[in-house]
Amino acid sequence: MSNKEECLYQVSEAQQGYFTARQAVACGYPTSSHVYHLKVGTWQREYRGIYRLTRFPPTDHAQYVLWSLWSRNRQGVPQGVYSHQTALSLFDLSDLMPARLHMTVPPAFRRNSPTPKVLVLHRGGIVPDEMEERQGFRVVRPIRAVADLLTEASVSSDHLQMALREGLRRGVITRAELDRHAQGQALKQLLRGGRS
Repeated sequence: MSNKEECLYQVSEAQQGYFTARQAVACGYPTSSHVYHLKVGTWQREYRGIYRLTRFPPTDHAQYVLWSLWSRNRQGVPQGVYSHQTALSLFDLSDLMPARLHMTVPPAFRRNSPTPKVLVLHRGGIVPDEMEERQGFRVVRPIRAVADLLTEASVSSDHLQMALREGLRRGVITRAELDRHAQGQALKQLLRGGRS
């Protein structure tokens, strides 16, 4: 395996088989060679400027990596963090199966192309301790997801109460998080069965 193949393999392995055109160039694949790799079938185009090594089998969470890479800024850094219903689903804290993926992006986030129909974008800031890294994408912690959904009132409080209780039971939400969260009182009221 050549140095550039090894480089691209390592990049792709960290992203469940996906990579961007920019990452391929950084590994030593000139832009002019990308069509060749698509033609011979070693790469698959998944979206504009986003590819997948064909030898990587699809994974259950592949779509999350794809749309995270879609959210990259001009420096190639993904900006989107999965949130709201999608985050609860990723933590297995809700039986709601959202038809679209919910992602929070910075308030100044801009793309030159339309937002793909599979995505619902929310704008807001997320601090590092409110999210966690997965393989090739980021997701907000459950307490942030519940708090955002409570604020938006887009999901029934019964579902949120169940998610909060299950999160506490499994330890993916802690009492300390609940105590220090900006919406801690509203979340505790929800937990007791009240409506905020």
